[in-house]
Amino acid sequence: MRSIRAAAVGAVTMSLALAATACGGGSSSGGGSNDSPKELTYWASNQGASVEVDKKVLQPELDKFEKQTGIKVKLEVVPWSDLLNRILTATTSGQGPDVLNIGNTWSASLQATGALLPWDAKNFEKIGGRDRFVESALGSTGVEGQDPAAVPLYSMAYALYYNKQMFADAGITEPPATWDELVETGKKISKDGKWGLGAEGSNLSNNIHQVFVLAKQHGADFFTADGKPDFTSDGAVAAVKQYVDLMAQDKVVAPGNAEYAQNQSLSDFAKGKTAMVLWQTASATFKTMGMKDDEWGVAPAPVPSGAPGAGKATNSMVAGINMAVFKNSDNIDGATDFVKFMTSDAEQKLLNKAYGSIPPVKAAQTDPAFNTQGTAVLRETLATSAAALPQVPDESQFETAVGTAVKELFADAANGREVTTESVKEKLAKAQQQMPNK
Repeated sequence: MRSIRAAAVGAVTMSLALAATACGGGSSSGGGSNDSPKELTYWASNQGASVEVDKKVLQPELDKFEKQTGIKVKLEVVPWSDLLNRILTATTSGQGPDVLNIGNTWSASLQATGALLPWDAKNFEKIGGRDRFVESALGSTGVEGQDPAAVPLYSMAYALYYNKQMFADAGITEPPATWDELVETGKKISKDGKWGLGAEGSNLSNNIHQVFVLAKQHGADFFTADGKPDFTSDGAVAAVKQYVDLMAQDKVVAPGNAEYAQNQSLSDFAKGKTAMVLWQTASATFKTMGMKDDEWGVAPAPVPSGAPGAGKATNSMVAGINMAVFKNSDNIDGATDFVKFMTSDAEQKLLNKAYGSIPPVKAAQTDPAFNTQGTAVLRETLATSAAALPQVPDESQFETAVGTAVKELFADAANGREVTTESVKEKLAKAQQQMPNK
């Protein structure tokens, strides 16, 4: 997960004019070069329980790449709280990596800076072809109708994780399938210092992911068909209120969760303080927190009624990590080779196993590791009931503006202030006013 600084997103507009400067010590011509063919700098996103865990996962693979190609890769694992700000600074300063990971929801916003290498047919051919990748993952790589700004690396989806012992102690035999059932289950558990559901009320991106899905279930979106913000529709308002009401009205989320932004809800879950959590790809993190695989279960995230599917039965956004290349890299061929290596069938199996995510490469998905308790539900969700966040240039501003509105509403709920339809609409109207394309 990630939280995005409001100040960082403001840099998107500025970077539009300045993105042609060199990155990673690259060519000032704007087209990249191979002036430094024996080295690369790679910014990896923090996928594991800590930066140190990621280094242990990634460094042996980078050493393998160096042995194969003679190219040394300098690794930096960047926390999510800093990543977007660092990327945007790199697009304007010219001081950045050759290759980097980006949240897939940022693809269109970063594409608009002009700083990233477009993945046209020629570049895709260098890494084995576009058709190697799952179509849903490619749907979150940039604006529709344009060459992608990045290549899918890890795919994820949201699911409902539940503590089996806490369920058994409360006499609950099945995980909830609908929101009404989730609230009912949560109320049975929320007592004596324990809570039904964990949330990350100060995590702007997580807020967006949850209310985006709920908006789909209410038949709404946060943008019009032509890409203009539409934050105050009845469906969008209802979605935000429903999510915050899990704390404000239903009281199945602890008030302290309003301040959570750094995986504290996962820690509470692992410690038996919270019975359920809606999360993407959590199994590997639970293991690092000392939780055994047989102590938790996983089910599809709730829908209003019936079974998950498309439209109003959507129960996840298409989550994931993409890999991008700064087009002004001074080792443009090496950068492309590195993307080819990281998206190879073998590396896709290895890396996605390590993180409990799903390979966006079709051939790698056939590995039995991606049909386990921790991955089968995610894989099915991505295939049948997940939707991509709007791939519009203002998406990152949307995450900040609406994510902050939800954060403020959680703070109201935690402090006993009433959360009404009117107060939700007022917050969302204020968020819409902050958008450049309002």
